[in-house]
Amino acid sequence: MAYKKTNSDRIKRIYQLCEDHFGGVRFVGVKFHKKIGWIAKVQFDDGFESLTADGETSVEALRKLKNRVKKIIKRYNAV
Repeated sequence: MAYKKTNSDRIKRIYQLCEDHFGGVRFVGVKFHKKIGWIAKVQFDDGFESLTADGETSVEALRKLKNRVKKIIKRYNAV
């Protein structure tokens, strides 16, 4: 039987990426908004800093957020 990723697994992966590269993370989560759809968000300990991504499904929103975090890390490491 193939392992199926859950949203919890995705959230843990994003949390780990952010913690390793940016430091303190307050929370990573996903919620549904009536007008926008699903919103994935990571909020950092240092003040009001946060990153968000939205999608039609919770999985899509989390995937977009993870890709956004990876893109920022890649850009930061290139400098």
